[in-house]
Amino acid sequence: MIVQPRIRGFICTTAHPVGCAVQVQQQIDYVRCQPSFTNGPKKVVVVGASTGYGLASRIVSAFGSQAATIGVFFEKEADGKRTATAGWYNSIAFEKAARRENLYAKSVNGDAFSDEVKEAVVDLIKKDLDSIDLLIYSVAAPRRIDSKTGQTYKSVLKPIGKSYTNKSFNFDTNRLETITLESASEEDIRQTIAVMGGDDWKLWIDVLSQNQLLANGFMTVAYSYMGPEVTRDIYRNGTIGRAKDHLEATAHQLAQQLQTIHGRAFVSVNKALVTQSSSAIPFIPLYFIILTKIMKEKGIYEDCIQQIYRLFAQHLYSGKNIMGDSQGRIRIDNLELREDIQKEVQKIWPQITDDNIEKFTDISGYREDFLKLFGFGLPSVDYNADVDIDLKF
Repeated sequence: MIVQPRIRGFICTTAHPVGCAVQVQQQIDYVRCQPSFTNGPKKVVVVGASTGYGLASRIVSAFGSQAATIGVFFEKEADGKRTATAGWYNSIAFEKAARRENLYAKSVNGDAFSDEVKEAVVDLIKKDLDSIDLLIYSVAAPRRIDSKTGQTYKSVLKPIGKSYTNKSFNFDTNRLETITLESASEEDIRQTIAVMGGDDWKLWIDVLSQNQLLANGFMTVAYSYMGPEVTRDIYRNGTIGRAKDHLEATAHQLAQQLQTIHGRAFVSVNKALVTQSSSAIPFIPLYFIILTKIMKEKGIYEDCIQQIYRLFAQHLYSGKNIMGDSQGRIRIDNLELREDIQKEVQKIWPQITDDNIEKFTDISGYREDFLKLFGFGLPSVDYNADVDIDLKF
């Protein structure tokens, strides 16, 4: 099949298997070119391992520390007429690359919130690894089915206490638009916390601990995002922010729980990046294309793999004490939130119009990065060639 991008709204409904493999290999090559980090992880589970920060974490663990990895994700394989999802192709490419280097790599495809997937991972660890020394939690999902009650929770992006109006960029029309989001109800807040807070992260640690699968000195890290002043009312002070507060409180709870095995739990606050999830959030893509232009001009822009390599090499496995902020969070967003960067964002934001958006933002870079998420736009790939879309693990 000849595969071309089909974009609908904020998603691409096709993925290119060769392109996905190329961008996975590019991330692997980056890690190989970096200095190895001290005393890295050796047996790793990544929950949410097929794209973005989760995929980068699996790559850094395997190719930066020679770790055995189990990846957990929820992706769709090809059905004959439709391609598989990008995460499916990414994970196949990763496993092939790992096995070429004799690295253990297995995957569990299913709902990470479910008991069945947790049990499948428990069985794999018991069979192959005995224990693990790192669990990365990198799950971004719009809904969660509670494995105990069967209730479905849905997350929402809403402000709290009052409605919120601001400019956003519509990539379908290529024009700015004004969007108003109504304030959240208490039920909206409760359900968003249930999906995006720390409950499921803790369930993962609990089930692994109960099965005595956590090694002495075990570490777990969940990924979060804080965001700048310009989006604070809708993000950190809104429903998503309440969920992030819950995630951070869970980290403190887990840290206490893991003391008996000298374990540690952290939240890593990462920088804004182009992801399938962030593309769906109003206001955030506009902020991102302003931010990216500024950071590139100052020579401090980092993509996903660069960000996670820095997290591992300079924080988690630097050989030094892990230093968090006043709340104990690891701040990988320190470059994004640098005072000079944010002053520029705040200066440009009110000036943006349809006529000058190309001048003040990196909109072309955003489009390129968005397409790369699905394996498109890579110069070395022949997109007119016939490719096999029905790849299997």
